[in-house]
Amino acid sequence: MSQTLPLDGLCVLDLTRLLPGPVATLRLAELGADVLKIEAPGAGDYARSMLLSDADRATGTPSAFYRQVNRGKRFLTLDLKSAEGRAQLIRLARDADVLVESFRPSVMARLGVGYDVLREANPKLVYCAITGFGSDGPFTDLPGHDLNYMAYAGVLDQLAASDGTPIVPNFQIADLLGGALAAVTQILAALWPVARGGEGRCLNVSMTHAVHAHNVMAHIALDNSADATTRAGAGLLNGGTPCYNVYRTRDDRFVAVGALELKFWETLCKALGQPEWASRHWSLGQAIGGADADELTQSLAALFRERTRDEWIALLEPLGCCVAPVLTPAEAAVHPLFQRKNA
Repeated sequence: MSQTLPLDGLCVLDLTRLLPGPVATLRLAELGADVLKIEAPGAGDYARSMLLSDADRATGTPSAFYRQVNRGKRFLTLDLKSAEGRAQLIRLARDADVLVESFRPSVMARLGVGYDVLREANPKLVYCAITGFGSDGPFTDLPGHDLNYMAYAGVLDQLAASDGTPIVPNFQIADLLGGALAAVTQILAALWPVARGGEGRCLNVSMTHAVHAHNVMAHIALDNSADATTRAGAGLLNGGTPCYNVYRTRDDRFVAVGALELKFWETLCKALGQPEWASRHWSLGQAIGGADADELTQSLAALFRERTRDEWIALLEPLGCCVAPVLTPAEAAVHPLFQRKNA
């Protein structure tokens, strides 16, 4: 017997483009919301033409980027620069529960369809604006992208190679964590008072501020020391301990060791044939990022080079000692963990 999805019947107007907003509304759609994606005439969402494959170009199909983040939505073209388009948006807003937009601050108001106008049409509307730097302050109108938001938030500094050089990650932390997830969280929270008879509200999600708030380990380090750093090799969770690290295997693949608790570390050391290493653990006084931790990390690195990744996983995964294969996206796509169960 199929269950009704929790947001079944919720009407969402999606005026966003590219990644953060479309992913936020995608998550709402996956929870059962009816999402209407509204695009401007002409090119529409820029994502349509980004990362196009040769096959997409040949057939004139929107990119996989666009298709992935907009699946399960309905679509409408609307010119908000025209009086007719603005009037139609206001009509749609009267019956909507949520509207999400990702324009620069003041754009919607300048077009004549800002929150104040839409609130007059529907006082229960939850209006969510996703911006890079917030709706007010000195950086309000500053353009930016994921890498810029992480840089300002102190997050990119933490994603550094062993020589301290920040890497360019292929995972959009500010867009997805600071933008999409933060928006979904605030939208669901704002719907709660509406469900109890209250009015809607205007939400302003700043990707930079949200991802800064999520930089928890750095905040902890700053509380402990004004000069603290959580760069590579210096902290408990970023390479400063042998029990929580990434190791190269004989076939030049990698395993991720997350034996943070002593019980998992003891099981791992026994399985590796090195039970004496069990006493060399951060919880037993080993200095994080210290000489002994570094020496043992090197010893573990040499040991893991003796077998292939899959040989290590065959040995260690069944023991439940928090060792995982570092899978490529292609491998993860077909891994049993992510295979949908038959309906």
